[in-house]
Formats: sequence, structure tokens, C-alpha cells
Amino acid sequence: MDDTAIIKEAAKHIVDGASFDNNILCVAEKEVFAFDSITDELMRAMEGCGAFRVYGGDIDKIVSRVLQYKDGKHVVNRKYVGKDAAVILKDSGVSFTGNPRLVIAEVDKNHPFIMTEMLMPVLPVVRVRDIDAAIEEAFRAEQGCSHSAMIHSTNVHNMSRAAKRMNTTIFVKNAPCYAGLGFGGEGFTTMTIATPTGEGVTSARSFTRSRRCVLHGDFRIC
Repeated sequence: MDDTAIIKEAAKHIVDGASFDNNILCVAEKEVFAFDSITDELMRAMEGCGAFRVYGGDIDKIVSRVLQYKDGKHVVNRKYVGKDAAVILKDSGVSFTGNPRLVIAEVDKNHPFIMTEMLMPVLPVVRVRDIDAAIEEAFRAEQGCSHSAMIHSTNVHNMSRAAKRMNTTIFVKNAPCYAGLGFGGEGFTTMTIATPTGEGVTSARSFTRSRRCVLHGDFRIC
């Protein structure tokens, strides 16, 4: 997200996308890289859209609850995949009010939240200095999957640069992730994409198995 983005709209889109189905969709917003100059305003706007911000020690509590360290790397605690934000906060021992849609936390670019696909409504936010840093950190976090990415900007050059560098199957500009799945955006609605085989978005025709059942000789009508 750059400094030309319409912050209130971007905040709503990010919260809507990251909290949709508690973030279990593979295309959902998994991390945010925002210009330093607009990060504070963005996070306040996200709180206004139903996100709950955590700080310092509370971030560490959530890390220890939703992630596990195995074989030299962090992996997700499957118990919390797709769970409500309130469940994650409560089980982590973090005080909160209301029924938040999403947990947000400002972290650095090397935090385990960035490089671990958690599939839960916990969204890390990283400050970056400019568009070059934003694109490169987003590219690194995407880990070569060529899957999906979003940008919030009104600068066409920045959008074009990001799209070319990310080179993902789905690239969404100024909308929630699910706009790329045909939900309020281009194309037919599909909640999955077949990235590993390079086939892109799936439909009932491409995702199902064509079958044939034959009986020779009988059940003929002519």
C-alpha cells in the first residue's frame, strides 16, 4: 500500500478480505506492507472497520499460541486454523472488548507472522520506506508461489510495477482479495486456484473429474 491510496477504502478492503471466512482462503490477505508515512492512519482506519490491534507482549502471546517451532522453522498450530479472532485472543490471554473481525499487529519484515501462512484472522503489518521496498518485501513474502497479491494505490506506474514483479495468477488492485475470485470483481466465482500446475482459476468444468460408465449390450432403446 503506497501513499497515494485512499486510506479509508483500503482499510475496509483489507479487513474485509483478511477476515473473510476467517482467512482460510489461500488468496486472502496474509500480510500488509505499507508506506511508513501512512501506516499509523491505516491501522487506525482498520480498527474502525472492526480489527483489533495488539502490541508488544500481546503479539508474543499470540505467536506462542498459534505457531509452533519444529525442525528449525515456525509452523501453524492447526488447532487455530479458521478460528474466530476472539477465540485466538482469548486463548492467548489477551484482553479485548467486543467481537473483533481481525487481529492486526505491526511487526518487522522478518517476523514469523510474515513467512508463515497461518490461515486465521491474524494480519501482520510492516512499515516500508517506499514502493521499491514494498514490492520487494511482498515478493519475498509470497515465496515464489506465483499465487495472489493485492495493491492499494492510485499510481498506475506503481500498480504496473507491482503486477509485473509479483507475476501472480491473481493480482487485485484497490479491492479485497476475493474480487479476484469473481466475488465483486472479474470473472466467475471460484474459491480456489490451481497454482502448482499453472492452470489458474478453477471452475466446475476444470476442477471436477469427467467420468463415463458403460454397459455393453443391454439397456439399449433402439
